Amino acid sequence: MSENVITSYKGFDKNMQCRGFQYEVGKEYEMDGEIKCCNRGFHACKSPLEVWDYYDMLNSRFAEVEQSGKIDKEEKSTKVCSSHIKIKAELKLADIINIGVEWLKDITSPSKVKTDGALNDNGDRKKQIGSSGDYAKIGSSGDYAQIGSSGDSAKIGSSGDSAKIGSSGYYAKIGSSGYSAKIGSSGDYAQIGSSG
Repeated sequence: MSENVITSYKGFDKNMQCRGFQYEVGKEYEMDGEIKCCNRGFHACKSPLEVWDYYDMLNSRFAEVEQSGKIDKEEKSTKVCSSHIKIKAELKLADIINIGVEWLKDITSPSKVKTDGALNDNGDRKKQIGSSGDYAKIGSSGDYAQIGSSGDSAKIGSSGDSAKIGSSGYYAKIGSSGYSAKIGSSGDYAQIGSSG
């Protein structure tokens, strides 16, 4: 019987650490005992873009990983917790974006999207795709929206408070008027081509 292996994506601080645990590309790690999401185990996300919920996109490091052994999954996200993890390859920001776009295309393909349920239901506050719900992730104005959105947690092409790219969010970094903007901005902490 083959073991269930999940390909997922993990974020780290600039030293390749997560919660004080040191990781290294090419290494495998094992943990005994109970495995529970947000409590104990090796955590990663099946959605490449969801790693930005936990690690800043511009000051962190990311990797493609394989998770196996004991598995626990979070109900309202793609977060996976496992007893075994293999750090396959480090990914650059552009890699995460490209893989993320492909991942989104895959999960939203007509053969995979249900006409009702947790995905694809406009207006319900907990729906995740093509919605204005509070927890919407894609093409939305929900509070936790991440792409093409005005949600408070939006990351790309947004005016959300946590927006990072092409935005007017408080923490925007690039092409923005956010308070913490770094490039081409009028933000309070702007550093390049700015009136901040």
